[in-house]
Amino acid sequence: MPPEYSIRLLDEPVRYIGPEPGRLLLLEPGDSPLGAARPPDPFQDDDPHDAFSADVGADQGYAADDEYEEQTVKQMLRSLQRQLTTMSRNLTAKLDSIQSDRYTETNAQLKVIRAQLRELTDSVINCQSEVSEVRKDVHMIRHEIDQLQSAKAEMEELRECVERLEEEQRRRKARSVEQGLTAFLVASIFSAVLGMFQFGYNTGVINAPQLKIEDFITTVWKERYGEVIDESTLDLIWSVAVSIFAIGGMAGGFSGGYVANRLGRRGGLMMNDVIGIVGAAFMGFSSMADSYELLIVGRLVIGYNCGMSSALVPMYVSEIAPVNLRGGVGIVNQLAVTIGMLLSQILGLGQLLGTDDGWPLLLGLAVCPSALQLVLLPMCPESPRYLLITKQREQDARKALRKLRHDSAIEADVEEMKAEERAQQAESSFTMLQLITSPTLRTPLIIAIVMQLSQQLSGINAVFYYSFDIFLDAHLSEESAGYATMGVGVVMVLMTGVSILLIEREGRRTLHLWGLGGMFFFSVFITITFLVKGIISWISYLSVVCTFGFVVFFAVGPGSIPWMITAELFSQGPRPAAMSIAVLVNWFCNFIVGIAFLPMKNALENYTFLPFSALLAIFWGFTLKMVPETKGKTFEEIAALFRRSEPLVPEPQQQQYKTDAGTDNGAFESSSQL
Repeated sequence: MPPEYSIRLLDEPVRYIGPEPGRLLLLEPGDSPLGAARPPDPFQDDDPHDAFSADVGADQGYAADDEYEEQTVKQMLRSLQRQLTTMSRNLTAKLDSIQSDRYTETNAQLKVIRAQLRELTDSVINCQSEVSEVRKDVHMIRHEIDQLQSAKAEMEELRECVERLEEEQRRRKARSVEQGLTAFLVASIFSAVLGMFQFGYNTGVINAPQLKIEDFITTVWKERYGEVIDESTLDLIWSVAVSIFAIGGMAGGFSGGYVANRLGRRGGLMMNDVIGIVGAAFMGFSSMADSYELLIVGRLVIGYNCGMSSALVPMYVSEIAPVNLRGGVGIVNQLAVTIGMLLSQILGLGQLLGTDDGWPLLLGLAVCPSALQLVLLPMCPESPRYLLITKQREQDARKALRKLRHDSAIEADVEEMKAEERAQQAESSFTMLQLITSPTLRTPLIIAIVMQLSQQLSGINAVFYYSFDIFLDAHLSEESAGYATMGVGVVMVLMTGVSILLIEREGRRTLHLWGLGGMFFFSVFITITFLVKGIISWISYLSVVCTFGFVVFFAVGPGSIPWMITAELFSQGPRPAAMSIAVLVNWFCNFIVGIAFLPMKNALENYTFLPFSALLAIFWGFTLKMVPETKGKTFEEIAALFRRSEPLVPEPQQQQYKTDAGTDNGAFESSSQL
């Protein structure tokens, strides 16, 4: 068996099978088959006796062996060459397959890489666009920051300006507080409140001579129709004569705002005096003409006069008075009303003019306040606020102020009026419709209307118009009822004077709450006294006391506060329209109470005052929650309590203002996001 050789090519062992079956040739690197040990001769003869043959055979054998080895090597080399060729093919095929697999994998990976590169490119592009947008935003932010810094500087300047203005306003206010009454101011106030005196006189004058006037109506009816008038018809005519006064008041109050803007406060009052003289003449001559219709017409005309006075007088008085005196001067209006009522009740006594022949003169005396006012008003100045703000006549306004203040140092008042003019410069043409639809003025308008309702629906007119009947129902004699009715007027005058002392110390809102609360308490007790008057004899006197208490608290609060606070809640522009609406509501309620009280009294009997008690409780709650305190505040400060952020400007200007405001708000939001 030939020896084994090992061959290592490409670091892998290759096994070679020799020419003889079962022989394995292994070739190692660096080994040669020639250096291998000679294989034993398989044909060698082992016979030791044939020595010569052995030597000769040995030489021949060596030659054969060399040939054999050469052939063997050649054969091995050819075989090795064939194997190497096969191995090379196999290796090439394997390499090709490996390269093909790697190529496929590489293509897949390249596709993935290309997709990722594509996404990365898109991301880079997006990042570039975002960077551009960020750069724009940064530029805008820098621009806005510059604007904000500029606005901040302007705000600092404005703040300093506002502080200076506030300091100046405090000085002006302190100076106005030091202002007192002057002779000319007192004369002007007296001349103006004669219109409210007329109002009070004609409110109470019809009460005391009620029986005499009813006798006159009965007599005229019998002369005309030849029969006695039915009691229900008499009550109807009497109720119309009483309540039509309120119808005229509604018409006068409704037109008061227009007249105030058209003719001025003083000019409107002078025109109104002519109307008052005509109405008083109609009432005075009604008996001579045997016409109760003329009496009713006279009541209608004088009602128109009183309605216009109730709109013009508080407006005029509040505009000429200094801030520190406005509350007290405002109550002078109510004081004039109560004095007029008291005088009419005194003159209406049976011992004076409350007789069959004297009552026409009693009604006709209403000509005196109008005639006296018509004489005095031309010597009084027009309202400085009306001259400066409405008519733009600054020199005339300064002249009027110098007369009213009796001082040449009027710059503080002029500046205060100019500040109001600047704040309300677009309000000069306010109509009642514009006032009703204005969102900014809705709240003060509601307050003004409810304040007027609290005065008229408190039940006080039931006492004024029918106190004589109330006292008769309380089992007082006719003479005692007349004196008790007069006592109502005395109490009104006294307590109105007391409220003048309290108004600037306690405030409008506080006094109104006191008044409504006291009226509620005594209205309940009036009902109780009506219920038990048939059981206890002396209870009728207690009902008189409760009625007086009812009147006392009315004089403290609801008697004067509604008129005053209505004039104070509004600035120069909407004030006339607001006063017109307030007067219209007041007189309408006056009419409702006047026409409905007798039927309600007949229906409810002893419970007549209970509806008023419920209303008083409602008004007290509304005042507590909604009505602001206006004591010591200028008109501009009071208007600022209700003013919204939007200025009261015409529609185009308001739209421009909203646009500018929206731009400012957008800049502010951008800065807030920073």
